[in-house]
Amino acid sequence: MGEALPWGRRFLLCPPTHFAVAYEINPWMSTQVVVDRDRAQVQWEGLKAALEQAGATVEVQPPHPSVPDLVFTANAGIAWRQAFVPSHFRHPERQPETALDIAWFEAAGYEVRRLSADVGHEGAGDALPFGGVLVSAYRFRSDATAHTQLSRLLDVPVRSIELVDPRYYHLDITFCPLDSTRAMLWPGAWDSYGRTVIEALVPEPLVLEADEASAFVANSVVVGRTVLMPSCPPRVGRQLEAWGLTPVEVDVGEFLKAGGGCRCLTLALDM
Repeated sequence: MGEALPWGRRFLLCPPTHFAVAYEINPWMSTQVVVDRDRAQVQWEGLKAALEQAGATVEVQPPHPSVPDLVFTANAGIAWRQAFVPSHFRHPERQPETALDIAWFEAAGYEVRRLSADVGHEGAGDALPFGGVLVSAYRFRSDATAHTQLSRLLDVPVRSIELVDPRYYHLDITFCPLDSTRAMLWPGAWDSYGRTVIEALVPEPLVLEADEASAFVANSVVVGRTVLMPSCPPRVGRQLEAWGLTPVEVDVGEFLKAGGGCRCLTLALDM
């Protein structure tokens, strides 16, 4: 059995007070879709309670009416030790989030370290630690040139993966570290070099099938031995349990309307 992840005990969440599908910046979003905000609030509270029940501490960032996607805190940046690298959002609709994110982390005592202004990167949505390195994706939301800067700013090796399917626009929809040797993953979203990188890095992969990947199974959150999942197909659940992990389904259906699941709604503060 692999050792439990050394991170994933503290998370930042933002309530969905102003959440809506107000624009279309990924293939899952449609402005024709109406978000049930009351239901979204109940689902968000359910996710928060599930994290706390699994043993995690949750910090809450205040919502803001001008940025409906602030709820997806994974995209705020990367919280690494006591440093915070804020995101450089590619889409103008999300760029106003950055000042709010920086203000929260500065107030929390983090040292803000910035990417150069001409480089795009969308935080923990496109970067997750595994095996002593930071796995980071690029193409749809982040630039490959950000990886060298992240390595320098955070003093950690970075392994790059190119995303090739626009439905899987962030790394965290395709890659979920489970413990020190295992991860759920969807290689169909990566280029051949990226698949080679992960094959060498992950000794025991749980390779998802296409329908499992499109149900955002990889967009799960791990707290110790508990895996909080937007969906848990029986095949995946059996394998997780065989590995000594406890899968817990958490309904985040309203947020899936915008292309975000459990991981998108959380930012690990202890990577």
